[in-house]
Amino acid sequence: MTRARRVGAAMLSGIERIERTVAFSAFMVLVAVLFSDVLSRELTGAGLPWARDAGVLANLLLTMVGIGIASSEGAHLRPRFADRWLPANWSPVLDVLQDGLMALFCLAFAAVAATAVVETAMLGEQLPVLRWPVWPFQLVIPVVFSIAAFRHGLIAMFPELRVKQKRVEQE
Repeated sequence: MTRARRVGAAMLSGIERIERTVAFSAFMVLVAVLFSDVLSRELTGAGLPWARDAGVLANLLLTMVGIGIASSEGAHLRPRFADRWLPANWSPVLDVLQDGLMALFCLAFAAVAATAVVETAMLGEQLPVLRWPVWPFQLVIPVVFSIAAFRHGLIAMFPELRVKQKRVEQE
């Protein structure tokens, strides 16, 4: 494996570790917020006013980072009904094409999401109860899609980095 491929593999592994840590942390925050809110309702008869906003933010982070995790394992949405329509020996070319198109899609979606984040920041939108600006939390969307574009672009350039995805498809 060349130096570029080793560096690429190490980068993808590091990104995946970070994604898994963030997803786990967001899930734990979501559970803690929900538990605290239910406990508050049971003990005082009233929920925590900030629980809804905090839960939505944790869920947003968990969902968006989950896209990256699914993408890294080849478990992202893709039509499999047509897998046997073309000869099996075309698979290497089709895999590169698939990853290249996914990278372009994610890049386009990241650009659209970044535009939405800028507009939200310019409008000064805030969370209803917490009164925090919304845009820093929305920023996770273009970041996640940019990372997915990077991941799939790297895999398109170095198909041997796709080993983990192939294993998932074979199961």
